[in-house]
Amino acid sequence: MYTLQANASGTRSIEVSDENLNTIRKYGLFQHLIDSNGIVDESVLDKLKLNIRSLIAAQVEDSKDLLDLCIDVIYHNNMKAFGLQQLIQLYLKWVTEHPMEEEEE
Repeated sequence: MYTLQANASGTRSIEVSDENLNTIRKYGLFQHLIDSNGIVDESVLDKLKLNIRSLIAAQVEDSKDLLDLCIDVIYHNNMKAFGLQQLIQLYLKWVTEHPMEEEEE
């Protein structure tokens, strides 16, 4: 379990699990999310939310992992652009520490 700082002053936080990070990897949620300017703002968070909603609506099978990610992290009351930037940084670090196994690729 990881704790993200959700605002600049450090008074708000969000708990993120390995399962949440694995779901981000599984669906490639951060691929092509940020524009070429590299700025993470509220519009990027809105784009992520819309992408996830589309994935859930289009899925025939169980999407419990996406729903858990939404409830625990993406739609968390404390999630704002600053928190998303922290989540992306955590994810990038996590990916280097948890390389994909052959059968997952």
